Amino acid sequence: MQSLGDVARPATFGRRRLTPRACVAERKRHIRTFLADSLEELGFVTFECADVADLKSALPAQTPDLIVLGLANDGSDAAAILEMLAAEQFDGSILPIGRRDSLLATAVSQLAAELGLSLLPVLPTPFGAESLRNSVALLLPSEAPPSPPVDVAEALKAGWLELWYQRKIDVRTLMPRGAEALIRMRHPAWGVVPPASFIPDANDRGFRGLSDFVIGRALDDWRYFVEQNGPVDISINLPIALLEDRQIVRDLCAQMPAHPAFGGLLIELKSTEVIDNLDLAIDVAKQIRFHNIAISIDDLGPEWPSLMGRRTFPFVELKVDRQFVSGCADDRLKQTICRGIIDLADGYGARTVAEGIETRADFLAVHEMGFDSAQGFLFGRAMAARKFARSTLTRPILVPG
Repeated sequence: MQSLGDVARPATFGRRRLTPRACVAERKRHIRTFLADSLEELGFVTFECADVADLKSALPAQTPDLIVLGLANDGSDAAAILEMLAAEQFDGSILPIGRRDSLLATAVSQLAAELGLSLLPVLPTPFGAESLRNSVALLLPSEAPPSPPVDVAEALKAGWLELWYQRKIDVRTLMPRGAEALIRMRHPAWGVVPPASFIPDANDRGFRGLSDFVIGRALDDWRYFVEQNGPVDISINLPIALLEDRQIVRDLCAQMPAHPAFGGLLIELKSTEVIDNLDLAIDVAKQIRFHNIAISIDDLGPEWPSLMGRRTFPFVELKVDRQFVSGCADDRLKQTICRGIIDLADGYGARTVAEGIETRADFLAVHEMGFDSAQGFLFGRAMAARKFARSTLTRPILVPG
C-alpha cells in the first residue's frame, strides 16, 4: 500500500520491466488487507477496492497490471467488475481467487473469455505464499538483482528506499520487545532488492545520505506506529565511521522526538567495528545516552572477551551473531560462546539478544541459557512498515511446535 515509503511512479510502464501494480478487488476488508500485504512482499505496489464503483474510479490514475478478484457471494460483484473492465478496455491480467471447482469460478472464466479479458487460472483457497507467487510469476521482474550495486544517490533521489521491520521477542513472555529496522530497495526493474546489492562501503560518500535516510525514516515510522498501535522501540544499523563526526552526532541527538511516549532509539554497531574503535564507541555512547539514544553491539561472537575488564560499559545490549545461535540446540561450542556473552552482559548490566532463531529447538535452547530477547524467522520475517503497523504488537507470539 502506498503511504510510507511510496515508490516514485514513472510516466510510462514497461510490463515486467518496472514495478508491477496490483489492485485487490474484494468486499471483505481483512481479506483485502491480507492479499495486499502478500503482494507487497512479492514486490507489487498495491491498492484496494471494495466494489466495482471503487475500481472504476481508481482505474484511470492507478493503471494496475493485475487485478486480484475475490469470488464470493452470488458472483454478481465479479460479473459487474468483469463487464466494467471490458468496457474500460483493461489490458492487464485478472487473478480470480476462490474454489477452483465451483460453478462461480467456471462462470467467471467463461464470461472473461467472452469479454476478451486475460484471466489467470483460479488461485484456489486456502493458499500459501508460494502458490500466490506462482500464480503471478509472469508479472514479477525476471531479471537478476543488479550487479554491480545500484548507486545509492540514485536510489535516494528516486525514492526507492524504505525500511522493513523485524520484531524482537521477549524470550520469557513471548511478548514483542521492539523491532529492528532493515533497509530495503524497491527497484523499478528488479523489485525488492536485498541490502547486499546496494549498501556501499562505509567510506563511500553516499553512505552519509543513506544513514540520514535511515535515521529520518525510522523516526517518521515511529510516529506512524504510535498513531496506529502505540509506541514501538526501534533499533537502526549505522557504521561507526559515521559517529566519528561530532556534528553528525549532535544532529542525531537533536532529531529525537519530544513525544512523551518515545522510549529512545537504539543504534546497532557491528561488533568488529566497536572492538577496533572501542574508545570512540564508549565516548559516543556516553554522549548520546543523555539524549535518549543507546548503542547495541551487533553480531557478537568469539571476539567477546575483548570487551571484558572495562571500567565503564555504556552499551545497553549485546546481540549474538546468528551463526552462533542457529543450530545451538545441538552444538556445545555454540552454546559455550552464547553463555560467555550472556555472562559478560550480566556483569555489565546489559541485555542480550539471540539473532537468527529459526527452529523451536534453538528457541528452547536460548530460553534455557538465559537470553533476554530473540529475533528470527521463527517469529516472523521483516515486513514493510504498513504491514508491521497492522500486525499484532501487544499479544504473545505463538511458537510453532
